[in-house]
Amino acid sequence: MGGSHNDRYGFLTWTTYGTWLPGDERGFVSNVRDGSGPEVRHNIPGTPYDRDMPGLRHSAHATLKCAPIYFVLEQAQPLLEQFQETARYRGWRLIAVGIMRNHIHIVVGVAGDPDPSDVLGDFKAYGSRALNKKWGKPASGTWWTESGSKRKVRGEAALPDVVQYVHDQPCPLLIWISDDAASDPASGGA
Repeated sequence: MGGSHNDRYGFLTWTTYGTWLPGDERGFVSNVRDGSGPEVRHNIPGTPYDRDMPGLRHSAHATLKCAPIYFVLEQAQPLLEQFQETARYRGWRLIAVGIMRNHIHIVVGVAGDPDPSDVLGDFKAYGSRALNKKWGKPASGTWWTESGSKRKVRGEAALPDVVQYVHDQPCPLLIWISDDAASDPASGGA
């Protein structure tokens, strides 16, 4: 990372509203009861997370304010353009974007050590603004589930694998890889 303006790389992932609920059989991170004790959140990296709790999933589904949100092809390009604009404005290096029907992946390089929640929050907030402008605000009041995954990419050497993961997403609406990342993801180019 030496002379590059990117001091840190992040792999951000988040889902659309209502498409990955607490209790999901695929696994989830949310507060759950641990026996008769207080609620806990099993989210320590490298440790098991909770999965397949039908009662919790049904309860979460019953509280939805609208049907789960799934993107269509026409929404992918405006989202990508907004993510590119957000990165330019913030001085971040957008490396890869994957837009699927029910989730987003972004690989981004940032200068300094900003809070990853702020980086994720900016992409979600400005993405929402672009969607609201063209399609109106959804009945849920949001396009997204709360929070999202904010993984630190362990150095430039790990970038090609993360970019490849985004590239290989099944059934994407849109995959975008920066020109410099397509030829050499760790190059630190523009």
